[in-house]
Amino acid sequence: MASWFYAFEGKQQGPYPEGQFRDLIAQGVVRPDTLVWSEGMAGWQKAAEIPGLIPGGGAPPVIPAGGPPMMGGGAYTGAGSAAGGSLSVDFGILDFTWRTLVMVILSALVIPVPWVFVWYTTWIVSCVRVPGRPNLSFTGTAMTMVPWFFGFIVLAVVVGYSGVQVLNLALFIVEIVLYWMLIKWMVANLASNGQALGLSFNGSILGYIGWNLLFAISMITIIGWAWVAAAQLRWIYRNIEGTRREIIFHGTGLGILWRGIVAAILCSFLIPIPWVYRWILNWFASQTELAPRRSM
Repeated sequence: MASWFYAFEGKQQGPYPEGQFRDLIAQGVVRPDTLVWSEGMAGWQKAAEIPGLIPGGGAPPVIPAGGPPMMGGGAYTGAGSAAGGSLSVDFGILDFTWRTLVMVILSALVIPVPWVFVWYTTWIVSCVRVPGRPNLSFTGTAMTMVPWFFGFIVLAVVVGYSGVQVLNLALFIVEIVLYWMLIKWMVANLASNGQALGLSFNGSILGYIGWNLLFAISMITIIGWAWVAAAQLRWIYRNIEGTRREIIFHGTGLGILWRGIVAAILCSFLIPIPWVYRWILNWFASQTELAPRRSM
């Protein structure tokens, strides 16, 4: 069985066995304009140029004789590296159920929260499929969260015992700041094929506080929160940098609203929760598109 390489942003990925490589094609990771190479080929070629490699392409692949791939010296210019597509999420119901139960039980003990959060996040990130980014993973460690989490717990206890109402608002602001730090940390620790993606979240702390205050106010309108949530997610995506592709959220406030209502109703019956959770995550993923950045 042949082993295959493909090129992404000037770097070769692989080798992948024939079966796994065809799975990458089916997932849209390897696209018709992606440069690929296998032993015996004279050089890198677009996947669509190899007969039978892309579905509907004709006869089985013919691998010409030749030497090894040459990635250096400007031989590869990144063709197809900025290709777009939507995200997807795939996980088993049983896998979700037992992991979620473990997370809920251990989180009730408070102290394990940082470790449980990282464990659960590592799993859910691995279930996300990103076009052009195989084997997505999360590399953050729980020890980064420890000072944030326990510092906030101590502050909350002090504020609770003080009985000073104005401190509750200050505690709310501190909580928002911690969530802002959490987003920055999570984005910075995303990796693909074991290599850090080099992403960063550069949204300002004042902007993030403003969005959360707006969301809190929008709850008064009963339905306005959905539109604010959609707009805030777009703002977060716009401020993720370090990639040649821009991240676009196409979901609408109405889409979030009616799905939120349906989810709340179904989750009240408890049993449908895993299916509802997967349904919601898949919708948000399908509405998240990676597109080539528009020239300024």
